[in-house]
Amino acid sequence: MARFPQHEGKKGSQKWLQKLVNDKPAILNSRIWSALNLSEEEHIEWCSPLKSDDYAEYRDQAFLKLLDVKLEKASLAQFWPDGGPQWDALGKSSSGKLFLVEAKSHIPELISSLQAEDQGSIEKITTSLGETKRYLNCRVNVEWSQCFYQYANRIAHLYLLRKKNDLPAYLICVYFLNDVEMKGPTSLAEWEGALRLLKSALGIRRHKLQKFTAGVYVDVRALQ
Repeated sequence: MARFPQHEGKKGSQKWLQKLVNDKPAILNSRIWSALNLSEEEHIEWCSPLKSDDYAEYRDQAFLKLLDVKLEKASLAQFWPDGGPQWDALGKSSSGKLFLVEAKSHIPELISSLQAEDQGSIEKITTSLGETKRYLNCRVNVEWSQCFYQYANRIAHLYLLRKKNDLPAYLICVYFLNDVEMKGPTSLAEWEGALRLLKSALGIRRHKLQKFTAGVYVDVRALQ
């Protein structure tokens, strides 16, 4: 089972997301309600990273089990090799909405590239990224395995859950402000500039899954 216990975060996005989920979930929930135009009656229960669960993070079949969902129409194994995204946080609402969360506290965290070495895994990933791009009407020749690969593979998993399996999934990106220790952005404008570059590079400024994604901003001073 792909469950990964974590130490209590000492710095960066891991530290702040642990604090947010465990100590101040109302802040996170309110940001999500606002960003997605959801009712405040849409209670969100956070499944990870919980202090009572060793701050564990989940990936592969384990994240689906934690959310208590099954992919009946298109399986995860068919879509992606083992060693897929390890979600920073996972939540589920009272009406069954699924929240897949990635968190960042400084701009260099946005940058990543495909690290798989097994040729079969690379081919499966490349095929699924291509399928996702076609659905989103992105140019097929836009490279998703370099520079901003992590965001690309998260969008691909949203496509798997939302489009291929008709599940009410949402991708939530939490961007922290004023993480002085990590030299993170101190304003929305800094984050927004970096994210415009990311989305332009991936060719996904506007896309079919856009209303199921949200970027939310949290000032770390509210968590100290």
